[in-house]
Amino acid sequence: MNEYKRKLTKLTPKHEFFIGIDSDGCAFDTMELKHKECFTPNIIKVWNLQAVSKYAREASEFVNLYSKWRGINRWPALMMVLELLRERPEVIARGAKIPDTPRLRSFIADDAFPKSNDGLKMYMEQFPDPELAQAWTWTTAVNDSIAEMVHGLKPFPYLTDSLSFLRDKADMIVVSATPVDALNTEWAGADIAKYVNLIAGQEMGKKKEHLELAAKGKYDPDKILMIGDAPGDMNAAKAVGALFYPINPGQEDNSWQRFYEEAMPEFLAGTYSGAYEANVIAEFERLLPEIPPWKK
Repeated sequence: MNEYKRKLTKLTPKHEFFIGIDSDGCAFDTMELKHKECFTPNIIKVWNLQAVSKYAREASEFVNLYSKWRGINRWPALMMVLELLRERPEVIARGAKIPDTPRLRSFIADDAFPKSNDGLKMYMEQFPDPELAQAWTWTTAVNDSIAEMVHGLKPFPYLTDSLSFLRDKADMIVVSATPVDALNTEWAGADIAKYVNLIAGQEMGKKKEHLELAAKGKYDPDKILMIGDAPGDMNAAKAVGALFYPINPGQEDNSWQRFYEEAMPEFLAGTYSGAYEANVIAEFERLLPEIPPWKK
């Protein structure tokens, strides 16, 4: 277990309830900014997709913003974008060469290495390869773009109100696939880091691991709640037997208001699970399709 994960394991309950909160697209309105201005331009630049930039942009935005894969780790997301391009007729017609990335797929499949920049660096030390060097160029360029572009962030309305109200009622941590340094900067800059016990990012493993190490077995299952804007957040919650509250993409302000006024009281009263949770999840799932629009 790495030093990051030990921080999760060492968390001890101070309150009856536990809440994990995703960051990008959930606490902050950053998903569109990060993916449209940071991730996607660097995919096109570093992976030499200029000849099919229109389709690369559509594929990247579908995977990362407008589909059931919204919010997944950057590495499998990149693989999905490249795969969608390989099979798209317009891309094939242009004779564009979409890079095959076998070594990167091996890195993703190897559970011994975190799917983070640190994990890639360790993997590269054991398996040096030009393809991985290109991947390193991409991921560091993305982080540099985010550091330059993403600042002055404000949390969604009702988030701070919710955190303030819950401060003496629930133990709370950030559960995110974003690098910890970026999370620390964003949460401290918005003056909301003070409300959470720990900020967990990609260096601490997957979101399921965050919840498993920090909460599972330490709290009653119906007193553990994950709040997120992506199916991956919901899957992480369900994998550890926790409850899930969705922040609906495109309806974030309303979702946080509903949480503060309605869902939060239900959770604290022990009446959130069952019909109420099922209804909000069904509404959430209808917003994120599996099939891209150009295949319909």
